[in-house]
Amino acid sequence: MTASATSAPAPAPAPANPRSRVITASLVGTTIEFYDFYVYATAAVLVFPILFFPTGNDTTALLSSFAVFGAAMVARPVGAVIFGHFGDRFGRKATLVASLLTMGIATFLIGCLPTFDDIGWWAALLLLVLRLAQGFALGGEWSGAALVATENAPRGKRAWYGTFPQLGAPIGFIIANSVFLAIYFALPHPDGGAQRSEEFLAWGWRVPFLFSAVMVIVGLWVRLKLVESTTFTSASTAGTIRRFPLGEVVRRHWRQLILGTFIMLATYVLFYLMTSFTLSYGTKATTDAAQAAADAAGTAFDAATYVPGLGFGYTDFVIMQIVGVVFFGIFTTLSGPLADSLGRRRLLMWITGGIFVFGLLFNIFLMPQADPKFTGALVQAFLVLGFMLMGATFGPMGAVLPELFPTNVRYSGSAISYNVSSILGAALAPIVAVALWAAAGGSPWLVGVYLSVMAVLTFVALWLSPETKDIDYDSNIGTTAPQAS
Repeated sequence: MTASATSAPAPAPAPANPRSRVITASLVGTTIEFYDFYVYATAAVLVFPILFFPTGNDTTALLSSFAVFGAAMVARPVGAVIFGHFGDRFGRKATLVASLLTMGIATFLIGCLPTFDDIGWWAALLLLVLRLAQGFALGGEWSGAALVATENAPRGKRAWYGTFPQLGAPIGFIIANSVFLAIYFALPHPDGGAQRSEEFLAWGWRVPFLFSAVMVIVGLWVRLKLVESTTFTSASTAGTIRRFPLGEVVRRHWRQLILGTFIMLATYVLFYLMTSFTLSYGTKATTDAAQAAADAAGTAFDAATYVPGLGFGYTDFVIMQIVGVVFFGIFTTLSGPLADSLGRRRLLMWITGGIFVFGLLFNIFLMPQADPKFTGALVQAFLVLGFMLMGATFGPMGAVLPELFPTNVRYSGSAISYNVSSILGAALAPIVAVALWAAAGGSPWLVGVYLSVMAVLTFVALWLSPETKDIDYDSNIGTTAPQAS
């Protein structure tokens, strides 16, 4: 009995971070980051065209607001390089804390900004600066959270763990829009049917931005409890950490950078079409309603140049979006186990094919019908289907992009791919969509074609990329050659 007890294998060491801590740190942090981002996206449609870009033309004001919205995407690759450098050199924990603080401070300050009526175009400039800070922070946030999840995942469950930070997107969307809805309903609306009350424009829009401070405190408390993963510790011990990770990843892994960028492209375009563009298109007045409003106000109206929408009320359409985003969360969760069993590449190629077909159906779902209830049913079906595809393609990305790179450049590589794609996809998508919407005279069919073209580019990138399901993080820590970079 003594010999048997002596020869018994030693218990496996406890993981560096317990599963509950990994899930909470990766989920809570990205939820806060995406909450901050969505708060801005909602205000970019409802508030900023009026308060910061009063150009006198609705379409021009909206495009100006979306241009500042897209500017953050340009800052994201800069954040990816900076945060990726420190994350690959000194560890994931401190970098995640810094990105969360940067995003939280920038968002809070947006809630304190004076408007155009107060300081003129300086207001728009300050908004741009803080928006760039938001983008800079998000450039480092996602990759760090994805690495915390996947580098601490049990064998065979990396894609499932990688969906935890991805869930921050639908949860953050629901919280952000729920806060806006609560404020909207709490404020007086003297004219009853107004989409934006005077109280909302005066101060109500600031509350969601200021509320982010509370959420950041919660996120910091969770992340400060993290310890470095054994994967990063092993790479450090083996001497593979580089003084200049950017040089290493560009020189040795440039092909993965390009593939990762285009693998993410259709996901980004779909995401911002389903959130920002649909909110603009869905809540823009129809031609008849705009004509009636102009007649009642005694102002001129040119139907030939007017770009109509579907005419839904803001609250009605946001509730419809929230219903769709519930499916976004469900399919994000389901996609992880599927990617672990079927493989990332195979699953994503099928989903990307679905996105291609979905883009060709825009006119079927999004054109106004004779019966308003039928219009509403079609739009709700469109939102549910689009967000289902969004969850299915977004969920596996938390594993796919990090798996393309070894440990010593994983933060930099995945962050750069993810955020360069944000320029090609997210930064351009709302602007291109509004321009195509106007070019088609109020029809969304060109917007759908745009999505389908982006899906083709992503499909080609997936076809050229390897399957990463069976890559071993323990051995894929990077070369141990002398540091030349």
